[in-house]
Parts: sequence; C-alpha cells; structure tokens
Amino acid sequence: MTCPYLEYRRSDGDMEFDHERPYCGVTEEFVSPMKADICNDRFEFDHECDCELYKEHVEEVVGEAPADDD
Repeated sequence: MTCPYLEYRRSDGDMEFDHERPYCGVTEEFVSPMKADICNDRFEFDHECDCELYKEHVEEVVGEAPADDD
C-alpha cells in the first residue's frame, strides 16, 4: 500500500514540471525519487516501518506510536 501522504504533482504552484514529482504531505515538500520508493513500499520497504516522518506524523495525529508488526 502506498503512503497516504504521497502525491505526484506537475507543479509547485509557481513552476510547471516536465513530469510528475513525488510530494510528501507530511513535510509539505517534494521528495527524491529514492525517498518515494519507501513511500511506495517498493523493494520490500514499508512506509509504516521504514519512514521516520510517517511514524512521527502518526504519533502526533493518533497520540501513540503505530504498532510494530515485526
């Protein structure tokens, strides 16, 4: 499952891009394609376990750490 905070955008509001770029809704900034691999759970990454930003955001919203399934 892809991270619910990952979007792909063709502009940053001021500038148009030739192709869509990954945007993190948690940090409210564009991220590298390598970071987006974690967001997309590619290569056996899991955004719930491998992304510190996602985990911190969930803790802030929910008030507790997400369950670790390992």
